[in-house]
Amino acid sequence: MTATTADGFFTFPEHVDERAVRVTATGVALLTLVAIVARRPELFALVAYGFWARVLAGPRLSPLALFATRVVTPRLEGPPRLVAGPPKRFAQAMGAATSTLVVLLYFAAHEHTAAYALASVMVVLATLEAGFRICVGCLLHAWLVRRGVIRAEECADCSDVRLRIGAGR
Repeated sequence: MTATTADGFFTFPEHVDERAVRVTATGVALLTLVAIVARRPELFALVAYGFWARVLAGPRLSPLALFATRVVTPRLEGPPRLVAGPPKRFAQAMGAATSTLVVLLYFAAHEHTAAYALASVMVVLATLEAGFRICVGCLLHAWLVRRGVIRAEECADCSDVRLRIGAGR
């Protein structure tokens, strides 16, 4: 999630390196899977924090995103694959909402089965991004843009994520 502009601390990058996004998604999938398998629900709070940190300030406050952008991604072969930031921020916001709901289900409502089930869905969605470049949040963002629910005239990629998929990036 490398920023192409530095407007302010609490901003999200206009463009992000898809490779860093996929590394971050791998971390989310693994951390959430560990929380489920090891029955360590406190890790759900860590996942939620990471999502909120990325929504509010891009990679600046998220240990996982910092690791992805500063340690792993620079060591990957090939050039950065820049994609539009707004759909990725929307996807991060969906992750923030979902992971917060997992925390609330587990700790406030004591609905442990529901929390683990929803966390399992998060593992699947993060794995789709990490392994197959399928960002469900980005697809939903594009759908909402095409229907006029979200404004994104400044970004053709925001209204049709198929543009970047078709470009072979």
